[in-house]
Amino acid sequence: MGHHHAPPGLGEPSFFAHSHGLPVTATGPDASRRAGQRLHLHGTLLPEGDLRDLWLVDGRVRTEPVPDAVTVCRDAWLVPGLVDAHCHIGLDAHGGVDRPTAGQQARTDRDAGTLLIRDAGSPVDTHWIDAEPDLPRIIRAGRHIARTARYIRNYAVEIEPDALVAEVERQARAGDGWVKLVGDWIDRSAGDLTPLWPAEVAAAAIQRAHALGARVTAHCFGEESVHDLVRAGIDGIEHGTGLDDATIALMADRRVALVPTLVNLENFPGFADAGEAKFPRYAAHMRALYARRLDTIGKAIDAGVPVFAGTDAGGTIRHGRLPAEIGLLAGLAGGEYALGAASWRARAWLGAPDALAEGGWADLVVYDADPRRDPGVTRHPRLVVLRGRVVAASG
Repeated sequence: MGHHHAPPGLGEPSFFAHSHGLPVTATGPDASRRAGQRLHLHGTLLPEGDLRDLWLVDGRVRTEPVPDAVTVCRDAWLVPGLVDAHCHIGLDAHGGVDRPTAGQQARTDRDAGTLLIRDAGSPVDTHWIDAEPDLPRIIRAGRHIARTARYIRNYAVEIEPDALVAEVERQARAGDGWVKLVGDWIDRSAGDLTPLWPAEVAAAAIQRAHALGARVTAHCFGEESVHDLVRAGIDGIEHGTGLDDATIALMADRRVALVPTLVNLENFPGFADAGEAKFPRYAAHMRALYARRLDTIGKAIDAGVPVFAGTDAGGTIRHGRLPAEIGLLAGLAGGEYALGAASWRARAWLGAPDALAEGGWADLVVYDADPRRDPGVTRHPRLVVLRGRVVAASG
């Protein structure tokens, strides 16, 4: 069964004592940006749906009145900061990027409401972002691990199977509790997707990662790789278009997470067209996976597989697309499910403190309407609040 580990620094409890204070003063978001320390918000708190007052002090949530707090919203919807569970900060179509570019990628995601990112592989070290108070929190998987010449150029550490366990050790130590494998990719000799790792080698590598306190996830488009890796004890699957009923059932039983990256799956027809001339089998395979993608992911949701929202931003997919991912997921499972997959359920899965509870992180997004009823609302946040400060505001 998959090993579940809270990434370092994310599961540590830190609770403030209750404090009774004076009535708040009503101003607005512009003043709150300047004040930055003591904020008051009033609105419907999700997922509970209760009308609540929250105070934010020193980056933490308080549930009792705080003196001299600035009221930044009333009669709004308050949502725990959104989570992009498959994102790549520091990566573009050509490989690693410089610090200014990586910072801009993170800001673009932040302005869309993404305040916690699980970075699913980057060729550059972005730990410097942890010291930037206006950039999202990031949980990293180190670099992609792939076979030699079996993945996108300049993205991955490329090795052969006999070096997989040792490389998993390195990336487990380089990341924040996750390791990212490339499970399958086009094999030029076969003309189609094939697994990169023998099942027994993958199992040994996953076992070693677990011993080091890390979880393992893998890019899987086709059927064979996801079948092998779930049975090898993996903790997560990215994309998952090749899932069959038996593997879905096993994932549900073992609580293996699925991040389908629905916005990326929309590119499958283009991938097929690009490969058609040299690899017609691959092209046909990608079209077939695309044609049944919604049925496949829908079956996983219905079976109880833990499903989370991720955009695969970075590479060729632009940042800030999480609202679009929420909308696509809502089309399969409804607005409340999709929002939870991109907020409170994803935060719990990644080991973040209880959302918007006493002493929890003051990371939230404020909307003018209920995003459960209309997921399109997530495209237009009124306020984005990170570490207790308004970092983006509409109007």
